[in-house]
Amino acid sequence: MLKTIEEVSSTKKRLKIEIPSQTIEKEISLSLEKLRQRTRISGFRVGKAPLNLIEKKFGKEVEGEVLQKLIPKVYSETIKEAQLKPVDNPVFEEMGDFKRQEPFNITLLVEVMPGIEGLNYTGIKVPDADTEVKDSDMEDVLSRIREEKAIVEPSEEPLKEGDIAILDYTVDGEEKTFESQVFKVGGPSMPAEFSRGLTGKKKGEKLEITVNFPEDYPVKETAGKEVLFHITLKDTKKVKLAALDDELAKDLGHATFEELKAHIKTEVGKSKKLAAGKIQKAEIMKKLIESHNFEAPEGLVEKELTGMVEERTAQKQAPGSAQGEEAGSQEDLRAVREGLRVEAVRNVKASLLLDVIGEREKVEVSEDDINEKVVQIAQRLSISPENVVKYYVSRHGSLDSLRHAVFEEKVLDMLLEKAQFEKVEK
Repeated sequence: MLKTIEEVSSTKKRLKIEIPSQTIEKEISLSLEKLRQRTRISGFRVGKAPLNLIEKKFGKEVEGEVLQKLIPKVYSETIKEAQLKPVDNPVFEEMGDFKRQEPFNITLLVEVMPGIEGLNYTGIKVPDADTEVKDSDMEDVLSRIREEKAIVEPSEEPLKEGDIAILDYTVDGEEKTFESQVFKVGGPSMPAEFSRGLTGKKKGEKLEITVNFPEDYPVKETAGKEVLFHITLKDTKKVKLAALDDELAKDLGHATFEELKAHIKTEVGKSKKLAAGKIQKAEIMKKLIESHNFEAPEGLVEKELTGMVEERTAQKQAPGSAQGEEAGSQEDLRAVREGLRVEAVRNVKASLLLDVIGEREKVEVSEDDINEKVVQIAQRLSISPENVVKYYVSRHGSLDSLRHAVFEEKVLDMLLEKAQFEKVEK
């Protein structure tokens, strides 16, 4: 059935296929016979009408149905015969005129997996990571916990760093009054000048603070400007940090403070290993792509680009996005698309390499792997596992995209096990 294969490029093949007339006629005859068995023709019992009457009445319809059935089947057989691995649906370039008792010719363009020469993925050098949990790591976590469990109490003392100020203020040149604004002295929401101006002041005082806002200040209206604030210090409060003791541990679900520290050490260790693994896996993919020169199929790149642009557009349109809510013009979208092309090509190459390596290493994804991933996503997003499944099915039609993501993770885990770790000089 395969007449010729034309090498359009390393990832595109033009196939000329011929379906023999006897194959078509056999299928037409079978279809007409099945139709006769269930069709009533005036003057004949069901199943007893002459075949020529059935063909006269339904012939054109049956011919169309037969071709719709045969073309995918013949295409699949041809792909196997040619030993090709398509990465996308074929593009039908030419369909011959169908005539009874004559072969039917099709010309189609197929994008296929590129040939990857000299595939080598063992012993890739990656930086060894220090995942030891240090005292400073523990102190950082415990400090955050103390702040999260802190109690705010009224205070009559002068303000210092970490205290809370309740402010009424106006801005010089503006009529609007801002009332009961909460500000933490030393906090990041305002330039340091503002905190310095409040330090040492007491409840009830009135003061003026001039602030020079930097050019990169996130609020555009004040970025790069000098602003004079007229302030009434309405109230002051102290932040009393939680004590590091058994009571704090019990509040967090642990019997003792020592048990809490052991739990923190374990979780910090996991986090450091996870972060290090991500960096090492990124290095593995970078070196794999650099060391294997092959063409990324155009269709896969375009699909990847479409997904990336849609994600960027959704981010811009999201409520509260710093980028604004406008999606941009068609020219803007084209510019964004072209700006992402290099990254899209890299993503496609990475995915193809992982597919080939995973197939060679016989990496498999079980239902337990899928369920575990669903639970992980659900916990991270604070939603039910059922909603995670519903999301993937509604967006992608199935869990295939999730399954492939898990597959790629397992291949990367395997590559990391085969990697060569190098000590990094500090």
